[in-house]
Amino acid sequence: MKTYSQKASEIQRGWYVVDATGQVLGRLATQIATLLRGKHKPTYTPSSDGGDFVVVVNAEKVRVTGRKAEQKIYYRHTGYPGGLRATPYKRMLAKHPDRIIRFAVKGMLPKNRLGRRLMTKLRIYAGPQHPHAAQQPQVYVPRPRG
Repeated sequence: MKTYSQKASEIQRGWYVVDATGQVLGRLATQIATLLRGKHKPTYTPSSDGGDFVVVVNAEKVRVTGRKAEQKIYYRHTGYPGGLRATPYKRMLAKHPDRIIRFAVKGMLPKNRLGRRLMTKLRIYAGPQHPHAAQQPQVYVPRPRG
């Protein structure tokens, strides 16, 4: 038996639309990361980008469990001394709901060139409208828990 390795010419990319309404953030992010990575395909190759494009709609309606809505904080650093900036979850949801899902998915992808390339295939929209109808995306229904 030889290990199968997918070639760039064999890659077939699809488009999926994921509705984030009422979905738990972490569980949704794992399934999006799986689609971006291509792990749902029998031709999965860890070192290559064989995944699909993912369009997330209704990002503003994603939910978190427990007290994360009051306690979760997003940190970034300006690069200057004392430049640590903190943004609470509620403010991030009000101003940039797409970044909440983007940061969650990014944390589940490889931290290298491949991970950065996979992130370019993710499109996130706060509302129900998206401009990717020409790609004829399939509706992806996230698996229920259990």
